[in-house]
Amino acid sequence: MRFHRFTALAFGYALAFLLSGAAFVSAAPKDTLVVANMYDAKSLDPHVTPDLASAHIMVQIYDTLVKVNDKGEVVPNLAEKFERVDDTTYRFTLRKGVKFHNGDELRASDVVFTFRRALDVGKTIAYIVGNMDPEGLRVIDDYTVEMKTKTPDTSFLALLTHFGGGCILSEKAVKDAGNEFGSHPVGTGPYEFVSWAKGDRITLKRNENYWGEKAKIPNVVVRSITEETNRTIELESGGADIAYAIPPIDIKRVQENDKLVLLRTPDTSVQHMGFNCSKKPFSDVRVRQAITYAIDLEKLVKAVFRGIGKPALGPVPPGIRYSNPNLPPVKYDPELSKKLLAEAGYPDGFKAEIWTNDRKERIDIATVIQSMLKKVGIDVKIQVMEWGAYLEKLKEKNHDMYMMGWGTPVPDPDYAVYGIFHSSQITGMNKAVYSNPEADRLMDLGRTLKDGPEREKVYHDLQVLLREQAPWVYVENGEQVVGIRRNVKGFVPNPAGYHRLSTVFFEE
Repeated sequence: MRFHRFTALAFGYALAFLLSGAAFVSAAPKDTLVVANMYDAKSLDPHVTPDLASAHIMVQIYDTLVKVNDKGEVVPNLAEKFERVDDTTYRFTLRKGVKFHNGDELRASDVVFTFRRALDVGKTIAYIVGNMDPEGLRVIDDYTVEMKTKTPDTSFLALLTHFGGGCILSEKAVKDAGNEFGSHPVGTGPYEFVSWAKGDRITLKRNENYWGEKAKIPNVVVRSITEETNRTIELESGGADIAYAIPPIDIKRVQENDKLVLLRTPDTSVQHMGFNCSKKPFSDVRVRQAITYAIDLEKLVKAVFRGIGKPALGPVPPGIRYSNPNLPPVKYDPELSKKLLAEAGYPDGFKAEIWTNDRKERIDIATVIQSMLKKVGIDVKIQVMEWGAYLEKLKEKNHDMYMMGWGTPVPDPDYAVYGIFHSSQITGMNKAVYSNPEADRLMDLGRTLKDGPEREKVYHDLQVLLREQAPWVYVENGEQVVGIRRNVKGFVPNPAGYHRLSTVFFEE
């Protein structure tokens, strides 16, 4: 009996110890932030892809020479100061003591290497760095770099704030990694790359030697969750602390959950359906206009986005300098659509395809457009692809029509139009394969003019032209809709769509 009482007492003490230990462990600060993203990154090499899913990761890993502050001004970042020496020459003085994740110090030679590499291999970012003169890239000393542009370029400094064209790479790390650099990136940013389970998650850890303010949470896991309602479920269950792109159908659900917070902010994107302007019948502007008139944008945006965002008016979104406020709403006129189709030689319509990735809103847009185009005789088939495969397929330029979004993450209208509509970018991001001499002239002129009324008029005229030419159906100016757990603090949604995580912390 005494033996059994002793055993029971010992078990009780052990159980109490274990329970107190469990309580101690559960009270320990949470050290990992879990983010539910829409889809997986394509590459973590900023010279390979500027897509949004990849950008979400790259902005944590890399830094740029300059950045945009809260007032929309370009200010120093890795460069402690910069000056415009003349119309085409810029000089940057680097911060001393900045370390790459591999331990090497940032030097001017890394900056020159970065931009020469961008010019050599970065077809998809040519709209950002293409005006840089490779002969004008030179090291002055270990901490001073000089750059020249081929022509005067008012947009140049703003473009350098973009992760794709402006992220600074370690020359040694790139050469050591070779073709694998995109899967094993090295930067100077607040987080370091740890691992990548393709199609599932990317893991980062805090850069303890960061030159600026260190990240508040030691570890970050970014999960790829394509099914949008599953992102909401993970947020509700605590499987994710932050969920991007909360779908319209789940907004009320998040708002009514006292453990969650919904954040909404207007973004700088244009959801659109683009045409392959090099391919019949879409090479005929009347066909592109006919399709535009056949789509009831008010009804489409209301049906798909359910109160998020608003119908787009043109290629430069509101909030970006020189967005044209005088563009009228896009007209819905199916009878005019039929008339234009007949004039173009298609009185009975034709068959075509819309390509899209597997994001639900884009599939829904394509489905609504399919129904509307059928009323004017255009028989549309929808083809859905996984994100990475979709981007690769679009490079072949064999599509008819395609669904996509284009954000403007820098405070200059050049970014909103040049890369996607200038004929020089047809081998890069100009997926509409659009070429128009007058549009090219206006874009080239807009780059060279100083900010002011003359430059504003050029971009206003350009937007009118691009509405008339209709290389895209401009569908929606959206919002960033992000769900967070209530204990998540310090998260600020970025209108460009890729959100920095180093300021985020957990409220105890």
